[in-house]
Amino acid sequence: MKILVINAGSSSLKYQLFDMEGEKVLAKGLCERIGIDGHLKHSPLVEGKEVFNEDISLPTHAEAIAAVIDKLTSPKYGVVASMSEINAVGHRVVHGGEFFSSSVLITDDVMKALEACIPLAPLHNPANITGINACAKVMGEKIPQVAVFDTAFHQTIPAKAFTYAIPMEYYVNDKIRRYGFHGTSHRYVSARAAAMLGRPIEELKLITCHMGNGSSICAIEQGRSIDTSMGFTPLVGLPMGTRCGDIDSGIIQYLMNKYGYSIDQVLEILNKKSGVLGVSGISSDFRDLDKAASEGNKNAGLALDLFNYDVAKVVGSYVAAMNGVDAIIFTAGIGENSKETRAAICKYFSYLGATVDPAANAKRGEETFISTPESKVKLLVIPTNEELVIARDTKELAEK
Repeated sequence: MKILVINAGSSSLKYQLFDMEGEKVLAKGLCERIGIDGHLKHSPLVEGKEVFNEDISLPTHAEAIAAVIDKLTSPKYGVVASMSEINAVGHRVVHGGEFFSSSVLITDDVMKALEACIPLAPLHNPANITGINACAKVMGEKIPQVAVFDTAFHQTIPAKAFTYAIPMEYYVNDKIRRYGFHGTSHRYVSARAAAMLGRPIEELKLITCHMGNGSSICAIEQGRSIDTSMGFTPLVGLPMGTRCGDIDSGIIQYLMNKYGYSIDQVLEILNKKSGVLGVSGISSDFRDLDKAASEGNKNAGLALDLFNYDVAKVVGSYVAAMNGVDAIIFTAGIGENSKETRAAICKYFSYLGATVDPAANAKRGEETFISTPESKVKLLVIPTNEELVIARDTKELAEK
């Protein structure tokens, strides 16, 4: 079975084509600047096929999907003879609200629910819906499509963890609560951790740290998410590349009153000009911050210290929430590749009896234990693979 995985953004569309026999990626690519001018990079991962990397006209997502299909089936760039070889399409959907606790086959009722979730994710869900509609238009209604939700894994979080201390009417009427994101990543790496530990996930207490430009931490007990650092939106929790993370909400009123900002202007600051970029004044990229800090830039060093400290605090709170932890897992761009960040965070875990092996921690981008043999809590690095999770769920539902 061949599965096409689609991740549609507001002006971009990422994709991978899987052969589920062996779970091999046959091709992957990225459509950018949709609705502006357009660019497609398509990379076949089979011998004898060429990479396509050119500007092309992409006025809408429908043209982007058509361009993807054209390249997938092209004699020069393609990896399948025709679209009849593609059995199903899996879509990453950011927000499923309380409607979905697992992946689902897309139907008219599912589409109505996705539209109802637009107010919860106004930047993301419309793009996801557009991608689904574009696939149906270009590929036809008969090819099964599956929605895999960022929020679904966290639907097991108990009320004491997802409820905000505001009047209950806002939850009852408006569904304002903690939802959490990066669910497919937390789900994937926790399952891999259990396999690496050689124990059933139902016996384990795990903390997964998804650390990239967007970052979140998840407490996973017996294979179920019981708490996570992102909330009603992906803005809260840890300080991120450009997002502020947890702040005193009174700051919003203060900035609006003092500077005459609108609410949209304040949210622009908190979403796109804050985080480690805002503190450092240099960059949202941790590699740039490491370099600047090593050259004596105090604000760059402060941004790194602030991030590491907040990760350690959240991890510590989740140890308390679960009354223990068996393993702490690092994943995503920073978690997989920054030995400095991992080492700095793990210094806070000596109270757990967790110790880092410097030689193991020097590795980048591969599955490995970075704890010493005598460490009481295991420390792991596991590269995430959200696309594979989407492909697996799509295969399972399409076969049914």
